[in-house]
Amino acid sequence: MSDEHKSADHVRGLRVALIGPMSAGKSTIANLLSGRLGLPRLEMDELRWSYYAQAGYDEDIARKIYQEQGTLGILHYCKPFEAFAVESVILQHDRFVLDLGAGHSVHEDETLFQRVREALDPVPFVILLLPSADLDRSTRILNDRFSALLLQEVGEINPDLLVLNEHYVRHPANHRLAKQVFYTDHKTPDQTCGEIVELINSRQSD
Repeated sequence: MSDEHKSADHVRGLRVALIGPMSAGKSTIANLLSGRLGLPRLEMDELRWSYYAQAGYDEDIARKIYQEQGTLGILHYCKPFEAFAVESVILQHDRFVLDLGAGHSVHEDETLFQRVREALDPVPFVILLLPSADLDRSTRILNDRFSALLLQEVGEINPDLLVLNEHYVRHPANHRLAKQVFYTDHKTPDQTCGEIVELINSRQSD
């Protein structure tokens, strides 16, 4: 088989998952990678609700939890459904660039975490995106970006969401899941995308 055909076969079966906190650039990089690699782009935040419903997500229960416990309460309620969604989307797609969403990779419950890790095991590129290896710096950069986004989209900054995002930055789950880590500070999205493509191509040629 020619090298060209081998490369095409690799791309046909290639799966890439991007993980990381909110405002880490997962959606932007996923879109760029999808174009560069010719792979479908999957966005968990868009796909998740159908999977949640399959796993028994109850809107009435969720509404009551939100009324009584707020945003953090509903996020906790969603955790089992998040694990199911990760399992399902990977099982059902054999090629993709997947933006996993900030919460789907972070689990306090070790059983849920292990389910996500096992689901991601056959995905050769599970890439954690962070601005810096310095978690304090990453937190500052990401929450500055996230604050600006919140002001733009909803007109106010929810302090609970900033605390949650710092939790995502510092939690060990993402580093435990990641097979590769890319630090993006002082790089354009195109530069980060290029580095990831270079890594993928080098692994394919091994």
